[in-house]
Amino acid sequence: MAIEQLLDESDLLKKIAYGNQAAFETLFKHYHQKVFAFGRKITCCDEVARELVQEIFLKLWQRREAFLTIDNFGPYLNKMVRNHCLNIFRKLSHHQKYKKEFLHTTLSYENTTQQDLYYRDVKHRLNIALMSLSPNQRMAYMLCHQEGLKYKEAAQKMNISVQTLHEYVKIALRKIRSQLNPLYN
Repeated sequence: MAIEQLLDESDLLKKIAYGNQAAFETLFKHYHQKVFAFGRKITCCDEVARELVQEIFLKLWQRREAFLTIDNFGPYLNKMVRNHCLNIFRKLSHHQKYKKEFLHTTLSYENTTQQDLYYRDVKHRLNIALMSLSPNQRMAYMLCHQEGLKYKEAAQKMNISVQTLHEYVKIALRKIRSQLNPLYN
């Protein structure tokens, strides 16, 4: 940002440092359009550039005591605007990062909620299906499919043959499938 210096700028800066609002208004009138143009060039957004002008001149007024030590205001203002733009980009970057994380977490949570509801529904239907089985079919299914026993072990535990256990499980699975998914009918 090439900035043309004001005449008697050092006197103007001293007046501003001591709180002279008219001197600050002169400084604002001279530089605000340049700050806006530079901000728009960097951010590519008029709205952000307008906010930048307000924030820069507010900072300048709040830090006006530092004007007593400034020899050349143009480079000081240039650096201030550049740093402020970088801070804006940094904030936007963090905002985007947190927005992505939030969306990911939210979608993950929604997905987990849907999965939880689906799981509860399936579990409820399975319990209903299990209640519709005969006691032997229910026991055979639970030993083999819920406790993970092999057919031989489950048959020994129930005091029946492996073939009988196999028939109980086959019938149980057919009934459970019909309860869980109408496509199996």
